[in-house]
Amino acid sequence: MTDQPEHPDYDGPSKSQLKRDSHLLQKMGQELVDMPEGMLQKFDLPENLQEAVHEARRLKSREAKRRHLQYIGKLMRISDTDVIQETLDMMDHQSQTYRQHFKELEDWRDRLINEGSDGIHAFIKAHPAADRQQLRNLQRQANREIELSKAPTASRKLFVYIRSLSE
Repeated sequence: MTDQPEHPDYDGPSKSQLKRDSHLLQKMGQELVDMPEGMLQKFDLPENLQEAVHEARRLKSREAKRRHLQYIGKLMRISDTDVIQETLDMMDHQSQTYRQHFKELEDWRDRLINEGSDGIHAFIKAHPAADRQQLRNLQRQANREIELSKAPTASRKLFVYIRSLSE
């Protein structure tokens, strides 16, 4: 098989498409600039892109900021933006990625409560940083609350702990 495209007239994306792609990358860069520092730390950004984001935050002039966002867009064209977009999606409560991640966390919580030691073993296998003792204590408390028909406080704590490990 040859590397020739099916349509020999195709020269690549149009100038308009390249411009739209560039604007999308600038918009993604704007989201990084506007987000709180704590959330920005969750991104594994290349050093030059991270420095550019911090520089853009420092700028006060509207025009200078606009030009710097174009520079950030240029840096993003040569970076792996798939990982950045996936992390942004996980932070966006409306996105499919976020809902899917949330569902996985709920499934883990339910599995830990219902399966006991087997569920804990499976979770630790998937998340080696987990504290087995803390998982056991929260699992026992959650089961006790279910038996006594109490509010699911331990179940919520278990969910928060699971979420902290998967971020």
